[in-house]
This record gives sequence, structure tokens and C-alpha cells, in this order.
Amino acid sequence: MDVKEAVRTAKKYVAELFTDETITNAGLEEVEFNDSSDNWEITIGFSRPWDYEKNRNPIAEALANPLAERSINQPTVRSYKLVCINDNDGQVVSLKDRILTTPQ
Repeated sequence: MDVKEAVRTAKKYVAELFTDETITNAGLEEVEFNDSSDNWEITIGFSRPWDYEKNRNPIAEALANPLAERSINQPTVRSYKLVCINDNDGQVVSLKDRILTTPQ
């Protein structure tokens, strides 16, 4: 399988698995091929309805930082899932939380 097919498979899998949670902003974050396991490791990011801050005050935010780009519907949190897909048969092997770390 090529990288584009693996990404399509991962996106479709995440969309179907989380369909009841009404995810939005789903998108590709990272792709890596693991030679030792013969698996594609694909990170898909998305937002869930509870990831949006309900008590935001866009006017106060604009006054505090008038040059910042923002959207009223911008999520405050994003979920990342690592989807492992077997290269030989195209089957999803696993789905795990992908915890991103920021440099200190």
C-alpha cells in the first residue's frame, strides 16, 4: 500500500470509529513507516464538541490582544490518535492516544 492509501484508511477509520462523538477538524498530522513491524503509523488530529470552550468572551480576547487571529468556533483542545495499519493487508492493527510533547 502507498502512503496516500494508508492515510485514507486511517482517516476513514477514525471518522467511522468516532462518528457518535461528532468530531470536527479531522486532519493528517504525521506519517511514518515502521520497517520492523511493516506498519504505517499515522497520526490523525481532530476536535470533539467538548473541546470548545463554552464561556469564551471573544470581545475581551480581542481587546486583550487585538492582533491575534481567532475564530469564535476555534477549539481549545485537540485530540491526536496514532493509527497503525499493516502494510501487507491494509488492516488497522491498533489505535492509540498520541501525546504530543512540547520542547522545554
